[in-house]
Amino acid sequence: MPLVYAELRRLAHHYMRGERQGHSLQTTALIHEAYLRLVDARQMRWQNRSHFFAVSAQVMRRILVDIARSERSHKRGGDLPHIALDEAFISSEGHGPDLVAIDDALAALAVFDSRKSRVVELRFFGGLTVEETADVLGVATETVLRDWKLAKVWLLKRLEAV
Repeated sequence: MPLVYAELRRLAHHYMRGERQGHSLQTTALIHEAYLRLVDARQMRWQNRSHFFAVSAQVMRRILVDIARSERSHKRGGDLPHIALDEAFISSEGHGPDLVAIDDALAALAVFDSRKSRVVELRFFGGLTVEETADVLGVATETVLRDWKLAKVWLLKRLEAV
């Protein structure tokens, strides 16, 4: 765990930076919850370091989306603001995104094109670089860049329609 804790902390910090202020989950709690879920996956065969962090990013995404769904249900469907899925948004420190809407749109994209969905998941949710994403998916960096651009356009249109 000490070998990967710093990287998990970086991932968790990346996630939490995009959340709204006063979020009920702190960075350390997100890391610990993700760790507990990863330890539960005993039969998981880690292919390499990139694979571990890709799965970790996915686990953290699931945790935050679950919390967002829970909070949304408590608000009885209150109107949440639409968000923009772009590079500026990823690094913004304003109000958090509507993770539920993004998760739903990402699930719809996965039906249409699973690789593009994985690229968004790894880049947007996981905070991986283009090179790291290419390594995880076993594709060229140019493919990741192309998928990233096309997926953003597809998701933006999907989110605008909501």
